[in-house]
Amino acid sequence: MSIALYYWDETEEETKHKIIRRAQANIDAVCEMVKPIIEDVRTRGDDALRDFAVKFEKAYIDSIKATDEEFERAEKALKPELKDAIKVCVANVKKFHEAQMDHVPARWMVEIMPGVEAGEQVSPIDSVGLYVPRGKGAFPSALYMLAVPAVIAGVKTIAVVTPPMPNGSVDDATLYTARLCGVENVYKCGGAQGIAALAFGTDTVPRVKKLSGPGSPYVAAAKRLLSDIIDPGMPAGPSDSIVLADENADPDNTILDVLNEAEHGKDSAVLLVTHDKKLARYVQENMPAVIDSLPEPHKSICAHVMGGEAEDSYGGIVITESLDASLELVNEYAPEHLHLKVKDPEKYLDDIRNAGEILIGEYTPSSLGNYGIGVNHVLPTGGWAHSYSCTSIWDFLKRTSISCCDKTGLEALKGPVTIITDYEGFPMHGEVLRRRKI
Repeated sequence: MSIALYYWDETEEETKHKIIRRAQANIDAVCEMVKPIIEDVRTRGDDALRDFAVKFEKAYIDSIKATDEEFERAEKALKPELKDAIKVCVANVKKFHEAQMDHVPARWMVEIMPGVEAGEQVSPIDSVGLYVPRGKGAFPSALYMLAVPAVIAGVKTIAVVTPPMPNGSVDDATLYTARLCGVENVYKCGGAQGIAALAFGTDTVPRVKKLSGPGSPYVAAAKRLLSDIIDPGMPAGPSDSIVLADENADPDNTILDVLNEAEHGKDSAVLLVTHDKKLARYVQENMPAVIDSLPEPHKSICAHVMGGEAEDSYGGIVITESLDASLELVNEYAPEHLHLKVKDPEKYLDDIRNAGEILIGEYTPSSLGNYGIGVNHVLPTGGWAHSYSCTSIWDFLKRTSISCCDKTGLEALKGPVTIITDYEGFPMHGEVLRRRKI
C-alpha cells in the first residue's frame, strides 16, 4: 500500500486540477443516469418510489411514511447508552443554534434620511426537505444536524427522506433522533428518487420549497437537475478535508486526523498539506499500518482515497514551500473541513477565507465537530466553501426588505429618482411620482 505524495510546485497542472476538482467530476458523469429516475417519480409518484426501493435497496415498502408504531418500536429497540449519547450531542447542537437565533432580529428598521425608513423582516421558510443518507450504515447525526436548526428557525413543514433498510423500515436511531428533534414526518425514499419526491410531491411525500442535506453523487446530481423548480440548498456531496500542519503537529495524531474523513467513501477527498517534509515522510511511511488495522470496508476505502493513483482517487500528502503557500492552497481548495494544526493557530484565522469549518489544534479532531461540539457538520463540499457557509438557522430563514416613506421622504427622493428613471427609459416609473397626489 502506497500513500500519494505531491511536491505541489512540481506537480503537473492536470494532476493539480484533478485534486482541486475532486468528486465534482463524478457528479457531472451521473446526471444523465439520474434524469430517467426523476422523470419516473414525476409521472408515477409513490409507485415509482416503491419500485426504486426494490431496485436499489432490495426493500419492499408498505407505508412510505414511517408510522407511529415504527417510531415507538425504534425507541424501545435502541440501547440506553446510544440514546443517552444522542441526547448529549443533540443538546449541544441545540445550544449552538439557539445562540445563533438569539442574534436574529425578527424585524429591524433604520432611518435612511428624514422621512425615509428601510429595514428587513426575517421569517422561516414554509417547508423544507431534509435528506439523511444511509449508505452501508445509519447516520442519525446527519438528521440532528439538519433538523435542529430547521425546528429552531420555525419551519412549519419539515419532511425527512432517507433510504429504507432491506426490511422496508427506517433504521431505529434515525427515527429516535427525528422525534427527539421534534420531527415526525420521515419518508422511506433515498437517492435521486427521494430528492425528486420532495421537488414534485407525491400522494405521500409533500412538495417542499427547499432541500438540505448531504448525499451521494446521485443525490447531488438530482439537486442540480431540479434546481429550476426547487431551491437545492447548499451543495453537499462527498466529504473533503484538509489537515494543515507544521512541525509542531503530533505526527501520529496527524495520521488519524487525515484518515478521519477518508473513511466516508472512495469518493472522499482528503489531503495533508504541510511544508514540513519530515512530517510528510513520517505520515507517508506510517499511515499504511494504521489503514491495515481498520476493518473492511474502511480499510479498502482509506487505501483507495489515499493512494492517489486511480482516476477517482483524490487524497494524498501535499508538500508546499512554506506555511504561506499552504494557506494559499487551502483558500484555493476551499475544504469542507479544515483542521488547523500549526503553532499559534489563532494568528492565521484571518488568512483563511474559504473553508466550511475550522477545527483548531490537537484537541479538536474532526470527529468531535462531526458529532458533538455543537457546530453543524453539514458543510459545503467540492470547493463550494468559496461562496457557501456552514449550515445554520439561516439556511431555514429568509429576509424580506421593508421600506416606508412619509410625505417629506417622498418629496426628497422624487427629484433624484425621476432623473434616473428618465435616463433609463421608464416613463411610467417617473410619472408615478410626477402625477402622484400628495
